[in-house]
Amino acid sequence: MGLRSEDLKDLVHRIYEVDSYKSKMGEDKDIVVLSFSCLTEASAKDLMNFIEKGYPFVLDADTTSGEQSDGTYKVFVELEREKRIPEQILEIIDGVQKVAGIPEMKFRYYKSFKSMPSSMETLGETIPLDKEAYEVKINENHMDNVKNFFSKSYVDSVDLVNESTLVMKKIWADAIRFNVIDFGKTEDISKTVTESYNINSFPEIVFLTKYIGDFDIEKYGDKFLIENNGYSLVLTRL
Repeated sequence: MGLRSEDLKDLVHRIYEVDSYKSKMGEDKDIVVLSFSCLTEASAKDLMNFIEKGYPFVLDADTTSGEQSDGTYKVFVELEREKRIPEQILEIIDGVQKVAGIPEMKFRYYKSFKSMPSSMETLGETIPLDKEAYEVKINENHMDNVKNFFSKSYVDSVDLVNESTLVMKKIWADAIRFNVIDFGKTEDISKTVTESYNINSFPEIVFLTKYIGDFDIEKYGDKFLIENNGYSLVLTRL
């Protein structure tokens, strides 16, 4: 029996990712991989079956074998990288929104810090539609990627959950959580921060440096600025 409207209500996250995970069907430059986060293993399997059986242009759909580090179960959907990708994604998202009871979904490209609206225009501008554009896009987005930005950190896991919550975890320490405010080139970010330098932030910065690693960390008002290789991430502590 197929899924009906809102059968997966409150079980699917409203943020999905595009090209964040490797394809198992072929090379990443030829395949677009969508990934959805579900709260239970059963809901992930239901969503996988719904997408795989409901959309003939889907090459493959699969789920993770167990719970992920962010507490969710992933559903992966593979599509051929070509000019109809934005239209095909919107068709899938329309169905997911109905069965999950979600009025609006957003996406992150390549584990970007920022989520964007699922519109034909934004999808078309963001997702490379051929192999040459893919290689250029991935090189441009190298630092706007959670895993790459924190690749030299001391943490054991770093995940973006919900729309803007960044969770860092070390095995022998409590997880720390932040709200992602902004991300970009340091020279651009510095122009957007209007708060004064927090002269009482030294203990917090020492703690974060020991926890996260050797990053340039400063605090302005209640905002932490973490800099790496010419890019800065703006966070507030949760």
